[in-house]
Amino acid sequence: MNPKLILTDTHTHLYSEEFDEDRNEMMQRAINAGVSRIFVPSIDSNYTQKMYELEEQYPENVFLMMGLHPTYVKEDYLEELAHVEKELSSRKFYAVGEIGIDLFWDKTFLKQQQHAFQYQIQLAKKYKLGINIHCRDAFDEVFEVLVSEKASDLFGIFHCFTGDLGQAQRAISLGMKLGIGGVATFKNGKIDQFLNEIELKHIVLETDSPYLAPVPYRGKRNESSYTVLVAQKLSEIYQLPIEEIGEITTQNSKQIFGI
Repeated sequence: MNPKLILTDTHTHLYSEEFDEDRNEMMQRAINAGVSRIFVPSIDSNYTQKMYELEEQYPENVFLMMGLHPTYVKEDYLEELAHVEKELSSRKFYAVGEIGIDLFWDKTFLKQQQHAFQYQIQLAKKYKLGINIHCRDAFDEVFEVLVSEKASDLFGIFHCFTGDLGQAQRAISLGMKLGIGGVATFKNGKIDQFLNEIELKHIVLETDSPYLAPVPYRGKRNESSYTVLVAQKLSEIYQLPIEEIGEITTQNSKQIFGI
């Protein structure tokens, strides 16, 4: 363990069933690896209770977001949005997320996804919170909504950023940091080719665990302790000590989450 290494995983689905067998051990590995701040996005109301229990169990390390994930926008999405609003009004959260547009699996609910995204951005402004954006096969659609909501109080993280340099610069110009995770370590991930053209002040680290594990665990279950592998990759890209990568990206996360 490197005592000087402080890392923040800005996006992990800690409540995932994939961690049910060894969640405590997995959390201990993360803390031992220096990943002391772990931010958990919401996907829909089915996981809310589980999120609260995790926060109670790890009050020093786990911080929650509230939102409706675009792939969970279905016929009942207005009820789900009402749940999001009710929770946001009743207690402390650190961001509205994970929200956005996903056209990878299904385009049926595009109109509803657009509405849910815009509505939740407005909730974030109302509660003075950042947003955590999910975008898959939908850069144009996501940017359209972001531009329509552009304001000094619009800020957040473009989670699991996989776009090109132009899209990265556009996201930054709209008040977003880029969430960089395991994809940066993939041979065909592409983002590692231009990241050094983006100032580190625009970058935060994430795992999106249990998904998108970095090399050498690609294809296996991801977990928060692997944030170190993402930091190592950025250390190579930016030619900076890993401690400095951890310090700067953690500072960046504080600007978004306020803690």
